[in-house]
Amino acid sequence: MKRIVILMMAFLLCLPMMTLRVGAEKPTLAGEAKSVLLMEAETGRVLLEYEADLQLPPASVTKIMTILLVVEEIDKGNLKLTDVVQVSDHASQMGGSQVYLKAGEQMSVDDLLKSVVVASANDASTALAERVAGSVESFVERMNQRAKELGMENTNFENPTGLDDSTTDHRTSARDIALMSRELMQHDLIFEYSTIWMDSIRNGAFGLTNTNRLIRFYQGANGLKTGSTSRAGFCISAAAKRDGMQLIAVVMGSPNRDSRNETAKKLLDYGFANYKYLLKEEGTLDDIKVLGGVCHSVGLVYGKFDAVLEKDKAGQGIETVVELPESVSAPIYAGDVIGKIDYKLGDEILGSVDIRAAENVEKIGFFGLFSRLLSHFFLH
Repeated sequence: MKRIVILMMAFLLCLPMMTLRVGAEKPTLAGEAKSVLLMEAETGRVLLEYEADLQLPPASVTKIMTILLVVEEIDKGNLKLTDVVQVSDHASQMGGSQVYLKAGEQMSVDDLLKSVVVASANDASTALAERVAGSVESFVERMNQRAKELGMENTNFENPTGLDDSTTDHRTSARDIALMSRELMQHDLIFEYSTIWMDSIRNGAFGLTNTNRLIRFYQGANGLKTGSTSRAGFCISAAAKRDGMQLIAVVMGSPNRDSRNETAKKLLDYGFANYKYLLKEEGTLDDIKVLGGVCHSVGLVYGKFDAVLEKDKAGQGIETVVELPESVSAPIYAGDVIGKIDYKLGDEILGSVDIRAAENVEKIGFFGLFSRLLSHFFLH
């Protein structure tokens, strides 16, 4: 009897471990990849993942961070697409995917960026890194700093290209790739390059074809970056948009290009088939009464609300519940939170947005109050 009790206790203790193994089983949608993640870009909601925090070499998907830093410099006004970059000897010797830049050759930021996004050119990536930060080493420091700012906890960059034949700890994860992809896609400029199927540089003398075949063969595909090395296998951050929903499918460590692309397509198909993006635009509400202010009322504004729902739930309709007091007391400052709007699906609150004051309303002083009373007296 004692032995039976011990065996039963051992079985019960093993149950959580057994459940963990079942829960961690590789989903069919992951295909032959080592790691995958599917994210809706606007909300950042993860729709599916497998081994998403596994640290792996990302190959040229690294260049998403390189491109992000370049685009941010353009947005800040520190770099222009028309600026001309002189190629260093170091940049011209990168090897791998390249546009065969020569030392001393001059090329615009526009053409260099196009070469990186479309053709995954390592020489162009290095030339841009040197132009932005002065040296590759300084640029890599910026890459890792930006990764920390974005919450990329499993990432360490050693170069701006993803070449890993001489690296020791150049790695990231599917989740981290999705995070930097999402950040890059906040800049509309990227889509001017990532949606190109074929183009050219050097006044048409050198042709470019997008390494991301989904751009041509998958409906709604609009990015973002492929990569492959013998150590990393075949990787991709595949972006596509349909019916207002922008998805990011990250695939790492596939055995070949076709397997990688097929896995990315299946992940995107799953997202579009099962989820819907809902958006409630920002807006205004009727003024609310102000007590003791120089004005009798103040305007109200609220921000946008968005959510990703399973399609069977999305059809039920979202209830909007406004919570506001009858009045507020001066002083009121623009941006002060006055109330909130809850968005509900049945009994579930999907999320909330604050209702804020649209302008300042100062507290009325003695003379202002006296003038108001006097005016009221003579008018009545």
